[in-house]
Amino acid sequence: MVEKFCNFILSKMKNKMPEITDEQGEVILYGLELILGEIPKILLLFALGFLLGVGWYVLFAYIAIAPYRGMSGGFHLHTHIGCIITTNLFYLGNVLISKYLVLDTIEKYILIGLAFIFGILMISIYAPADTENVPIISKKERKKKKILSYIILTIMLTASIFIPNRILSNILIIGSIIQTMTITRIAFKLTKNEYGHEMYEQGKIELN
Repeated sequence: MVEKFCNFILSKMKNKMPEITDEQGEVILYGLELILGEIPKILLLFALGFLLGVGWYVLFAYIAIAPYRGMSGGFHLHTHIGCIITTNLFYLGNVLISKYLVLDTIEKYILIGLAFIFGILMISIYAPADTENVPIISKKERKKKKILSYIILTIMLTASIFIPNRILSNILIIGSIIQTMTITRIAFKLTKNEYGHEMYEQGKIELN
């Protein structure tokens, strides 16, 4: 449905602006699908969150994790339904786990330490974890996103130590672990994704 609607919009745009090339059309189409695909996904996520009585926690999780995901990257599902399901599992799952997870001080510090070590290692190897649709080729941009990934992860986990609210603190810890997992090669293989920069280097994709 989303694909058909986006193709319809693109065809109208081409009628009005015939100078749009096929390559440009592909970029526009991808952008349209990304934007229109996000709207129902986000609406459903927050609707379910408030229905389950954890809407504000879901909002916090979405805002808190977004910068880390934006810099470190991660896999993308190939269907809108798959993407909707994964997004809800990612954020709602995080919030529900965080709500019922009770850790004593030592256990919390151990989990934070493990999350930090795991995150640093995976960022150093995989971040930014780009995809075939949006490859990150520039070495300068890749270095910038990697450094920012380190910084944001550190800020998230440091904040989790000082935030007095147990659920909010847990959301930051669990969210950082889940997001870090999405950039790993295992996660990419399981979701049938490829790292965009690797495909470019192998000559499997070209930049227009």
